[in-house]
Amino acid sequence: AREPSVVLTDTAGTRLGRIVAPDVAAAPPGQSGLHLLEDPYEAFAARALLAAAAERTIDVQYFLWHADVVGTLLWQALWDAANRGVRVRMLLDDANLAGLDPVLATLDAHPQIEVRLYNPFVQRSGPRTLAYLSDFGRLNRRMHNKSFTVDHQVTVIGGRNIANEYFGAEGAIGFADIDVMGIGPMVGQVGTEFDRYWNSASAYPAAPFVGAPPAGAAAALEARFAATRADPAARRYIEAVRESPLVHDLLERRLALQWAPARVLSDDPAKTLDTGGQREDVLLFPALVQAMGRPEHSIGIVSPYFVPGEEGTAALAALARSGVQVRVLTNSLASSDERIVHAGYMKRRVELLRAGVRLYELRPSVAEAALETLKVRGRFGAGKVAGLHAKTYGVDERRIFIGSFNFDQRSARLNTEMGVVIDSPAIARAMLQAFDEVLPAVAYELRLGPDDDGIEWVERNAGGAEKRHREDPETTWLQRATLSLLSGLPIDWML
Repeated sequence: AREPSVVLTDTAGTRLGRIVAPDVAAAPPGQSGLHLLEDPYEAFAARALLAAAAERTIDVQYFLWHADVVGTLLWQALWDAANRGVRVRMLLDDANLAGLDPVLATLDAHPQIEVRLYNPFVQRSGPRTLAYLSDFGRLNRRMHNKSFTVDHQVTVIGGRNIANEYFGAEGAIGFADIDVMGIGPMVGQVGTEFDRYWNSASAYPAAPFVGAPPAGAAAALEARFAATRADPAARRYIEAVRESPLVHDLLERRLALQWAPARVLSDDPAKTLDTGGQREDVLLFPALVQAMGRPEHSIGIVSPYFVPGEEGTAALAALARSGVQVRVLTNSLASSDERIVHAGYMKRRVELLRAGVRLYELRPSVAEAALETLKVRGRFGAGKVAGLHAKTYGVDERRIFIGSFNFDQRSARLNTEMGVVIDSPAIARAMLQAFDEVLPAVAYELRLGPDDDGIEWVERNAGGAEKRHREDPETTWLQRATLSLLSGLPIDWML
């Protein structure tokens, strides 16, 4: 009983429509206005302020949404918008929603909110891992897309899920991530992609799965909102967000935008049901390679999970040998939140280094002095351990891709992904320059050991002095042994 719906486009008269209209009208034809969101507090503020300004419609699409401070505050932002009469469409991948059925049922019961679950689990109680035993081929394919679009006037897409660790709230880990906020033609492209997923065969109305909310559910949810806002940790976070420069720039209408051609790319949702993996026409990756163009001078890849596989390793090695500067930043074993994925990467490191590819791995505990000097402390928020979650790809200081696509086999073949290719030398150059200016302070540089044997991790302090490690830093022998064992198994296709 899936009723199709489409994005509302008659929104020029909304508050956001009136605000962006002069800039869009004055822009070069076909170009979008872009603002990069690297600071986690600004990334939250952008979503919260846009939701507060909404008058007609909000469309959100996410892989993960936690019931923590950030997740609850954004639920309230959508709930408050719906109470003002705004139509809210929430498309959520079902893999990470265990235990949230009561909240989803309450949201979905609101007359202005519709929730759909992407590729849902039929089993709603007990360990979800059991469901994989009977339906692995389908459930192993997830929707990893992330977008937040308000009144068909402003959109935010990128790498962030909705949870504390992506937006600088207090927690055990703080992810460095990146989104891009856009106005102009880019917004319509995101709307088209959202509708394609919303009306796809894998997007199901939530009600038959999550059930009806109990009596008094709406009042209970609002009480939950109030309790969250009264929590000291939430109050500290809200205050930090209020101090972010983005809030003041938006309120004073002086937010800096960069104008450039921007092309939104996405997997076809048919990829989820193509369990045979035969249809190249539904995949994002070939379109991304074509849109970025063949590198002539340099490539910069930032990916938290980097599993190039045999073909990808050969391609990057060939580029490096041809004289193209190839640099990759990924998580170290100690900073990764998905350590099993490291097994598909670690066996490729020596081959890549021998070909001339430069590899960097994020340090989980980066030097505070260096972060303060480089003004990148805010990228990790309040987490005690730094982690990498950004996914960007720059070519020749000309084009840059920002989105949800990890450079691993799962993103290429199993999950659906989306992102935007920006044709802007200024933005691409800034990303590539970060390898020179920021990485020495926050990452280990990997080098071949003496006599071309093994790997050394080179750590630099704020003064430039080097410390060398002969094994994955800040890890135990058991972690290293386990990953070494896993790296010998033929499991790259699912990492």
